[in-house]
Amino acid sequence: MQPIAGFEDGFFIQTPDGANRLVFGMVAQTDARFELGDTVPVGSTFAVRKVRPIFAGRVGRYFDFKVMPDFGNGQTVLTDAYLDIRFARSFRIRTGKDKEPIGYELLQGDAYLLFPERALASSLVPNRDVGVQAQGDLWGKRVTYAAGVFNGIPDGTSSTIDTDTNGAKDVAGRVSVQPFRRTGAARPLTGLGFHLGGSRGTQSGALPSFKTSYGQVYYAYAAGAAASGSHTRVTPAVFYYDRAFGAFAEYIRSVQAVAQSEVATHVDNHAWEITGSYVLTGEAASDHGVRPRRHFDPSMGQWGAVQVLARYTALTVDQAAFTNGLAAPEASRAARSWTLGVNWYPNPWIKWYATVEHTTFEAEGPVRRPQENVVFLRFQVGF
Repeated sequence: MQPIAGFEDGFFIQTPDGANRLVFGMVAQTDARFELGDTVPVGSTFAVRKVRPIFAGRVGRYFDFKVMPDFGNGQTVLTDAYLDIRFARSFRIRTGKDKEPIGYELLQGDAYLLFPERALASSLVPNRDVGVQAQGDLWGKRVTYAAGVFNGIPDGTSSTIDTDTNGAKDVAGRVSVQPFRRTGAARPLTGLGFHLGGSRGTQSGALPSFKTSYGQVYYAYAAGAAASGSHTRVTPAVFYYDRAFGAFAEYIRSVQAVAQSEVATHVDNHAWEITGSYVLTGEAASDHGVRPRRHFDPSMGQWGAVQVLARYTALTVDQAAFTNGLAAPEASRAARSWTLGVNWYPNPWIKWYATVEHTTFEAEGPVRRPQENVVFLRFQVGF
């Protein structure tokens, strides 16, 4: 039997019965970043943010896989590498490297983000780590869940060496509920959903630093401070999508035991964000991007889809970090940011971002960090 090949949000080749399938995809992003006012220690630049070839597929009907390296920012990193065993739609086991199932915004696909970079709030949850997890959908996708055991990494980071450094493990999980999904009698509430994620573990050693989306480090721990004990995260979120409108709000709390000179302090950091969007051309908003009704074709007077969006986000570091000398001398205690943007989708696989962002900082000591005003432009290919 001859294999079948084609394009369906990625180039694919498969056996006629679909039991074996190979898909090739790509996420590539080129940025133009401009700082307004010459007050930020990160200069204006053009940059290749991501270059991620995606190799995914299925072997023997019940075994799915994905391998995704990243060559962006002048580095080579293995971003995703996992194998799924599908027992049923309601239960599958994933082993390997993937996102820890905690934060709502962070779990959104990189190609589907509304803004070029995630909010300040997502700095308090881990990104990609190595482990094993169970996943599934229940009751007609009204409930989705994931839970697993991972090596454990600091907030806002991804595993790079892909092995554990201290032997301890993190238990992480999330559940998402859309109680009115596919209920025609209550159509305005179909897109309403609730998310709850969290983790618990023990970490030692490296601590994170917090950056703005432009890359300016506004908080770092003092030299000699290190993670030394329990680490707990919790993040509730609510989201709503109805026709051209979409919005979500998320709160994140991260409590980490931090030691210096053998004295431990539980540092309780918290953050939140609220994001809204509206598709001016009338297409449906979702957390999986916008699919234009009319693909870009100037000869036919077709220009794709246009979306406007806004976001406010804030992150506050625990006062105890400053009182007990755990923060670096130049660290800011809080950052608050608003972002406005316009996204253009010529077709489902090409996207242009244009955003302006304003960030202010709250200092704890005499050093006052100037406000940050930046413009992001991004061209993206994603399929």
